[in-house]
Amino acid sequence: MLKKKNVILIGFAGTGKSTVGKALSERLGWQFIDTDQRIEELQGISISEMFQTMGEQAFRVVESEVIDRTLKEEKQVVSTGGGAVLAELNRVRMQEGGVVVNLTASKEMIITRVSKDQSRPLVQGNVEEKVTALMESRKHAYDFADLAIDTSELTVNEIVERIAAVL
Repeated sequence: MLKKKNVILIGFAGTGKSTVGKALSERLGWQFIDTDQRIEELQGISISEMFQTMGEQAFRVVESEVIDRTLKEEKQVVSTGGGAVLAELNRVRMQEGGVVVNLTASKEMIITRVSKDQSRPLVQGNVEEKVTALMESRKHAYDFADLAIDTSELTVNEIVERIAAVL
């Protein structure tokens, strides 16, 4: 079945990494890990608060440490933050740590999904403008994935089955 020890979900905010990750972990009987949630637990504050008090750069250092520690374990479905792929070290660790699945969605779908969630620090304010700029700046950041799935028109179950089919 699975040659690699984990499934790592990457992708822009609002593509469904956490939702799909939980469902996929149930399907596989594996543990689900949301690296953003783990960071919040370790730091004792929300990611939004970390961005405000520590800055994005300090957050990214903590994020890399959490990804490194997490991917040393096996039989996990790991949902990463949308910007985790920006660090080359994280990309290398992900490729070594499991099958990397890039969840994508149309810009319109992402805007609809993230505008409902005020806890996302990088899209505060003019959501459409920020999503457009971030998507452009990260256009090729997710290209290293083993598999890409557009979640715009699929149900969670359909996405889970597509991922399970390639494992």
